[in-house]
Amino acid sequence: MGGGTHHVHGGGAGHGGWEVLLPAVALVLLAGVYLVLVHRARARNPAPGSGRWRTVSFLSGCALLGAALLPPLAPFAHGDFRGHMVQHMLVGMYAPLALVLGAPLTLLLRTLPAARARRLTGLLHTRPVRVLAHPVTALVLSTGTLAALYFTPLFNATTNQPVLHHLTHAHFLVSGCLFAWAIAGPDPAPSRPGVPARLVVLGVAVAAHATISQLMYGGFLIDVRAPVPQVRGGAEIMYYGGDLAELLLTAALVATWRPARQRPRRAALRSAPRRVAGPQQVSR
Repeated sequence: MGGGTHHVHGGGAGHGGWEVLLPAVALVLLAGVYLVLVHRARARNPAPGSGRWRTVSFLSGCALLGAALLPPLAPFAHGDFRGHMVQHMLVGMYAPLALVLGAPLTLLLRTLPAARARRLTGLLHTRPVRVLAHPVTALVLSTGTLAALYFTPLFNATTNQPVLHHLTHAHFLVSGCLFAWAIAGPDPAPSRPGVPARLVVLGVAVAAHATISQLMYGGFLIDVRAPVPQVRGGAEIMYYGGDLAELLLTAALVATWRPARQRPRRAALRSAPRRVAGPQQVSR
C-alpha cells in the first residue's frame, strides 16, 4: 500500500464521450428489453400484482448500475479509492441483488415459445451450468476474486489499462448476479441446495468480506497504490457496505423460503383414516 497522490485510475482521465454514452445506452437497452418482455408476458398470461415489484426491482438495479458507471461517481472513482469502493459495492453487490430479484429468467421463459423455453430449461440443467450455478462456485467467483484483485498487482494494472478496468467491472457484475441468484434468486436454479446450506455459504461470504476489509484497513497484504486515508476509507466502505448488502441478501433468502418438509406430513395426516373411538375411549 503506497502513499503519495497517485490517482487510483490514472488511465481514466477525461471520463466522458463514449465512456459515458456507452454504459448509458446499454442500461437503457437493458431496461427497455425487460419492459418489452414484461408487456409480452402480461399479454400472454396476466400475472398477479407481485410482478410489479419484480419490475421495480429490476429497474432499480439498472438505476444502481447507472449511478455507479456514470457521473458524478464514475469520475470520482477514477481519482479516489473510496469512490472506487463505492462503485464496486454498487456494481458487485447492490445492483446484482436488485436485478436478480426482478426474476429475468422466469420472465424470459414466460415469453419464449414452448420449444425454445424447453431448450433453455435443458441448458440450465447441463453439468457445466449446474457447477457454475452452485453457491460455492458463485462464492469463489464473487468474493474469492476480491483477494486476487487487492492482494496482487492486478488492481494497480487496472489503473493503467481501461480495458482491464472495464472487464473487472463486468466480472463483478456477472459474478454478483450469479451469487445472488444461487443464494436467494426467485428464478429456478439447477443446483441450489437447501436453505441451511445457503446460509452457511452466505456466512462464509460475510466472514471473507470482513477479513479482506480488515486486512485492507491495517495495510496487511494489500497491494493498492493510493494514499493511506483513501485505502482505509475504502476498507470501511467495504466492511459496512458489504454487511448491509449481505443482510439484504439474507432477508431476500428468508422472504423466499418455503419450507417443504412439513407439507408431506400434513398431507399424510389429512389422508390418513381417522380411527373411530371405541366404547372404552368414549367412556374416558
